Amino acid sequence: MSAADRLTDGLYGLGWSTVKKLPEPVAAQLGRTVADAAWKRRGKGVQRLEANYARVVPDASPERLAELSRAGMRSYLRYWMESFRLPAWSAERVRTGFDPKGAHHLTDGLAAGKGVILALPHLANWDLAGAWVTTTLGIPFTTVAERLKPETLYDRFVAYREGLGMEVLAHSGASAFGTLARRLRDGGLVCLVADRDLSAAGVEVDFFGERARMPAGPALLAQQTGAQLLPVTLWYDDSPVMRGRVHPPVEVPEGGTRTGKTAVMTQALADTFASGIAEHPEDWHMLQRLWLADLDPAKGPA
Repeated sequence: MSAADRLTDGLYGLGWSTVKKLPEPVAAQLGRTVADAAWKRRGKGVQRLEANYARVVPDASPERLAELSRAGMRSYLRYWMESFRLPAWSAERVRTGFDPKGAHHLTDGLAAGKGVILALPHLANWDLAGAWVTTTLGIPFTTVAERLKPETLYDRFVAYREGLGMEVLAHSGASAFGTLARRLRDGGLVCLVADRDLSAAGVEVDFFGERARMPAGPALLAQQTGAQLLPVTLWYDDSPVMRGRVHPPVEVPEGGTRTGKTAVMTQALADTFASGIAEHPEDWHMLQRLWLADLDPAKGPA
């Protein structure tokens, strides 16, 4: 393992071992302090976040974009402070820490016995939402994690999420897809973060007026298993409670090819994600390139 990898792994380990022991107000203030320091440095992540917000809020002035990126970094660090502390939260703290609307779409879908897929963008704290599902509703679920480097860091994330009651699969193509399909056919729950796909298998969608790629997996799983596909959006307000909404199901089109159905369903997900992101752009933690024009300038607008 390289020195940089050891440092990265050590910093995350320090977060999980130390931050969770801090009083909650102290951890929250630490997050804001770290966020403001990172924002002032204007590194690549902050610049990318601001550029992405410029797509979401196209009429924003430079001053407004700067305000958004500062709020975005504070939201991002709130996510990390909460995540470092989640393993130490009581069941009651998890229950009161998330207030989702439309949760009946989830419970009704599972009661129907055909399985449910929850698809989320990188909004607010998806780990807290998952912990709420396993702790408050008592519903286990399966998710997928991208392999990280160093491997020890990936192992930390898997252990962390398994400790919250999730089954975590490595992102390994057909193997993970097959396991997810089996869980759904057994009437289970699958949760997937689904607003960014850089693979050649991603589905092109219109996202805030430009082309981007999003994963085909949620739509394909719904078609192959009969499971309901439910978009979820999350956001923070000024309270310690995260808010959220489980949206109505994305229906499988009656006619057309599998490719065509997948395109229609993935665009419907993108539209729902966009509505949630537009309402709370500062809670969208997208510090990477997303739009095809950024990934490949040849695909940009004429």
